[in-house]
Amino acid sequence: MRIGELANRAGTTTRTLRYYESRGLLPARRGGNGYRTYDEADLRALRQIRTLQDFGFDLEETRPFVECLRAGHPEGDSCPASLAVYRNKLSELDALIGELTAVREKVGAQLERAEQAVAALGAKQPTPRCELSEELSERQEE
Repeated sequence: MRIGELANRAGTTTRTLRYYESRGLLPARRGGNGYRTYDEADLRALRQIRTLQDFGFDLEETRPFVECLRAGHPEGDSCPASLAVYRNKLSELDALIGELTAVREKVGAQLERAEQAVAALGAKQPTPRCELSEELSERQEE
């Protein structure tokens, strides 16, 4: 198949495919007419790349999965290098979750302190008058 058909079947653009080719993830085979040609294996590799990128993997992290497919394995994640990438990604995610949890706890504590301060102020002072609500009440009475 030609580049336009591959891009269409994979739900991407020809520009993206040329970029993947420049990064060595998609082979640069040419037909007798000089056009790029692709096959079903290229489509499988491209779908693997796109799926991993949807999960947050960067392009270079997809390389072991593509190489695994190119080596003839039925799945891109059935090779040791692919499993290592999964492990690294999980470690990154665990670290990010830890950071986000710590930030959430700090924000939660700050909110609690702020709410207590507002409650303490409200108990000590009368409720301030709101001029806008007085205007609305007067208009409704008219």
